[in-house]
Amino acid sequence: MSTAHDLTTVVWRKSSYSNGEGGACVEVATGCLGMVPIRDSKIPAGPVVLVSNDGWSAFLNVVKDAPDALS
Repeated sequence: MSTAHDLTTVVWRKSSYSNGEGGACVEVATGCLGMVPIRDSKIPAGPVVLVSNDGWSAFLNVVKDAPDALS
């Protein structure tokens, strides 16, 4: 079973919480069927974490329910 995914055509989007000062910058990508790729924008050629669409949705729901946790 292969764990390789072709990420050459995905479109990366930086978190709206990221700033231009080199802080904690997270990017997510669209265009990967069934998965959401996540990476550190400061290391674009570095490792990518792949989570299922359901896992990503669950994460977003938790974050939306706890906005004070991000401050």
